[in-house]
Amino acid sequence: MASLNVGNLGEYLREQRRQAQLSLRQLADAAGVSNPYLSQIERGLRKPSADILQQLAKALRISAETLYVQAGILDERDRDEVETRAVILGDPSINERQKQVLLQIYDSFRKENAAEAEPADPSDPPGGDDAMHPTN
Repeated sequence: MASLNVGNLGEYLREQRRQAQLSLRQLADAAGVSNPYLSQIERGLRKPSADILQQLAKALRISAETLYVQAGILDERDRDEVETRAVILGDPSINERQKQVLLQIYDSFRKENAAEAEPADPSDPPGGDDAMHPTN
């Protein structure tokens, strides 16, 4: 897990709040946290829990995963996977069985690609086993 970078998280939250044209008090009320606590988060003095980040994300109408990445709870690669899963699970046009099948296919592709991305074993000769036992 990445380290918690509270300063950047606070700056990011402040910027998102300003873009949403919310006062500190309005965001605190919408997220169900105290005004002083939110101020401390924005100034980098407090480390919010994942639950608080989720409440803030909902109030700001942004992805909770984005805040998790900013806080160092998720790394960027994890966020892509979580967001893809959320899109599949949130699609009202497909039923639950179809969602589960899609997730299984998605998982199999990720595993296949991860296996291909792993470096080859240095003890394996170039060309695989056939290089050790020519068939001429």
